[in-house]
Amino acid sequence: MALETRDRIIEAADLLFYQHGFEATSFADIASAVGISRGNFYHHFKTKDDILDSVINRRLANTEQMLDRWEVTGSDPAERIRSFIHILIVNGEKIRKFGCPVGTLSSELAKLNHAAKSDAAALFTLFRSWLRRQFDRLGFGDRSDELAMHILGRSQGVAILANAFDDDGFLHHEVDLMCAWLDDQIAGLTTTNNSIRE
Repeated sequence: MALETRDRIIEAADLLFYQHGFEATSFADIASAVGISRGNFYHHFKTKDDILDSVINRRLANTEQMLDRWEVTGSDPAERIRSFIHILIVNGEKIRKFGCPVGTLSSELAKLNHAAKSDAAALFTLFRSWLRRQFDRLGFGDRSDELAMHILGRSQGVAILANAFDDDGFLHHEVDLMCAWLDDQIAGLTTTNNSIRE
């Protein structure tokens, strides 16, 4: 039962940090969302930083599960990269309302110069490494990290502007452009490889 309450606290904190920001969310806000007393709350977490650590670990675990799922369901690396791109549409409503959960937390913690800012950035590192592996499997070699960073950066830019303008059409159009860009990169690689063979 104690573990269940702790998990509910982390889940509620995760949502509140995303929707309202880490700094603006109080212990009372989280306790109220979970429906427990402040005393019971302090039994599980002594500080907000303790909760933040648990929220980041939860997000890392969930992201790893999602990436593992894409590895299994994606028929090839290109399809897996498209799964990453399409997450902008899958989470489109939330992104338009609150921004990207990874980007907003990293940005806020950087502004606060919070000790956990590098921990939050680990979520980006997870995506970067995974994308780099997909590009490497496609045969991009030394360019794999550069391409991973490009698509990661572009997706963040799209999320910021979709949030700023609350524009679903823009979001879908940019996703189409990113997929077209990916196809162009793969076509260019195939052309280069064919020329080398000849």
